[in-house]
Amino acid sequence: MKFTLDWLKEHLDTNASPEDIGKALTMIGLEVEGIESQGKALEKFVVAHVVEAKAHPNSDHLNICKVDAGTGELIDVVCGAPNCRTGLKTVFAAPGTYIPGKDFELKGGVVIRGAPSNGMLCSAAELELSDENDGIIELPEDAPIGQKYVDFAGINGVVFDISITPNRGDATGVYGVARDLAAFGLGTLKSTDFSPVPSKGPSPIAPLAHDFADGAPKAIRKFAGRYIANVKNGPSPEWLQARLRAVGLRPINTIVDITNLVSLGWGRPLHAYDADKVEGAMVLRNARGEEFDALDNKIYTLDETMTVIADDKGPLCLGGIMGGIRSGVTEDTTNIIMECASWDPDLIAQGGRKTGIVSDARYRLERNVDPALTEPGLQLATRLVLELCGGDAMEPAISGEDVFPNTVVEFPLAEVKRLTGLNVSASEIEDILTRLGFGVEGEGNVRTVKVPSWRPDVTMNADLVEEVMRMVGVDNVPVEPLPRLNHVAPRILTTIQNRRRITRRALASRGLDEAVTWSFISNELATRFGGGTEDRQLANAIASDMTDMRPSLLPGLLSGARRNANRGFGDVALFEVGQVFLSGNPDGQHTYATGVRTGTATLNGAGRHWSGKATAVSVWDAKADLAAVLDALGVDVDKVQVLPEAASWSHPGRGGRFALGPKVALGWFGELHPALIAELDLEGPVVAFEIDLDAIPEARKKATKTKPALALSQFQPVSRDFAFVMDKAVSAATILKAAKGAEKVLISDVTIFDVFEGTHVGEGKKSVAIEVTLQPRDKTLTDEDIEKVSAAVVAAVAKATGGELRK
Repeated sequence: MKFTLDWLKEHLDTNASPEDIGKALTMIGLEVEGIESQGKALEKFVVAHVVEAKAHPNSDHLNICKVDAGTGELIDVVCGAPNCRTGLKTVFAAPGTYIPGKDFELKGGVVIRGAPSNGMLCSAAELELSDENDGIIELPEDAPIGQKYVDFAGINGVVFDISITPNRGDATGVYGVARDLAAFGLGTLKSTDFSPVPSKGPSPIAPLAHDFADGAPKAIRKFAGRYIANVKNGPSPEWLQARLRAVGLRPINTIVDITNLVSLGWGRPLHAYDADKVEGAMVLRNARGEEFDALDNKIYTLDETMTVIADDKGPLCLGGIMGGIRSGVTEDTTNIIMECASWDPDLIAQGGRKTGIVSDARYRLERNVDPALTEPGLQLATRLVLELCGGDAMEPAISGEDVFPNTVVEFPLAEVKRLTGLNVSASEIEDILTRLGFGVEGEGNVRTVKVPSWRPDVTMNADLVEEVMRMVGVDNVPVEPLPRLNHVAPRILTTIQNRRRITRRALASRGLDEAVTWSFISNELATRFGGGTEDRQLANAIASDMTDMRPSLLPGLLSGARRNANRGFGDVALFEVGQVFLSGNPDGQHTYATGVRTGTATLNGAGRHWSGKATAVSVWDAKADLAAVLDALGVDVDKVQVLPEAASWSHPGRGGRFALGPKVALGWFGELHPALIAELDLEGPVVAFEIDLDAIPEARKKATKTKPALALSQFQPVSRDFAFVMDKAVSAATILKAAKGAEKVLISDVTIFDVFEGTHVGEGKKSVAIEVTLQPRDKTLTDEDIEKVSAAVVAAVAKATGGELRK
């Protein structure tokens, strides 16, 4: 929010410098984003006198002028303004001056149709002082030649730009900022005259009826309106225009400028209607799917959750957010209805998000506006209208009731010391809260604190401690080192945080580069990867290709791989650990780890090498990545089922699923489906994997964290090879499981080292060779022991697979 130093001093009696005010604002929680001089951009413009102006011989609209700018010599200037004449005092820009309204730097030695021009006579629009561009600025005859124009016109004030947090609706007006600075000790707060303005007669408008269905959202709380007749609208006074321009607002007309003045000055949004454009009685109701032509020249479709102020013809205003063009006030307006209303901040924020409208009114009302200012705000606006536009104010028309929190907190004073470490006496705490407008009652260590109407965000002890702390000064909070622990630190990271950390390290160690992609993707991509449902679509998407919450991390990673390929890097290995949205419910948000490999980006590196031909990535690379992550997370991969159930994005015959039983799916791996590769404009091969980190069961707590003793056998291990002929459909996992189960004590490992298919092993058959390692513990194995285990292995594999030992 922006405001000028002069504006602040209308509410705060202070002699503090802009620098001191800036430091104080940041100290009390109103962070200063910038302090700038109003006239900095106009410092080079000076008051000048047109000594002579004569028609240009080669133009029917240009004048050749002799200009005295206080330099001691006359300057030749060519000017096309219709009001340029001899004797005029105006504003001059010398060569090298930046013209803000035209966004260029003035050059010297310019020749215009044969006549030299060494400067420029300026209009108000060229200085960005107004939209007036019909002629150059005309100054009084006594304007001192050569004086800086900013000094002559008083455009040399200071503008503050502060950041307002969502809870500080009271600070969205200059008055609220002044109130905080006064409490901080930087001056004395000046009072505002909110006294009732006498009425000239009964109101021609009745209190607005509330036409809401039972249970329907109702944003309006209290509506205060006033009919003011016979106003003389037009351009607002120069002081008001200058004030609005200084904070970035464009002056419209006196009535509209008054509403902006009260909104920025006291944080109390208003709206004015042209009473002669209202058809029939005004009513408060929910929208009915109507289209609304708003003051920003855009048309919005309103739904039944939004409150509107309407007449017989339709909506006049989207309540608390923006008015409509149909009832807008112009310079020809003679009768107005001034509105000052109290609204539900949550529903205002909801309506603003749905429509995408960002207005000054919404900005303030969704942060909570002081309900005690509803009727006083209307009285203030009425007084300003009568002073600047004249007219006859009728009786106010009031409907509804304001909602006051009336919060009372039993405040233990010791909380200040406990939460901040500050040593603040009881009397000082009471004095600070009183200066801030809180009512403090009682004695002893606990005080009863009544929260003022403009601070609904203060609801508990910690809020009051914060108020005391920001007035004492955040920089006075003592800095103390944390105590040194004399024991093992307790667990700090949550399970999922730890899993994310371990997963990142495991994948990075396997040569994959981490990527961070958008959580929003197009509806087309979301649908392709199992999403696209309405409950996962954004209500107010930031772009047409970012409309849905992602159901998978793969779309972002594959898009990244495509961008790399387009730039000549076709072999990439990328991974991401992040959130996916399997449904619109809170439990549908899961943490996934996903990776892709393209081209020749295998574990051993990518690209060509003199030592041999580069190997293309395969489904086994993705499977190995997935298994490596599970192993790093403490999952016993040998006990995990590997099922031939490919993911929807995978080639149906080149992918699978890791699972723990029929219900717990840990992850998927596979080669990307050829149709998807073509659709995403990729070049194969591309392999990928996904791991649901939330699906991994929590490890059982062990009785002790001490690692057991390393048990190594003193006996030599023995290896035996077996080759079995079986159906091609038998999975490797079935063979390994059967062999390991044949003798659980002696068999320490089983691996497959050869798979062969050919006519001599039979049609539809394959030969699988396994190596079985036996590790004796108590004695050296005899031939009889080894043969016994070998027979058990053959029998177990034959029973599980239907195969037989190859002869």
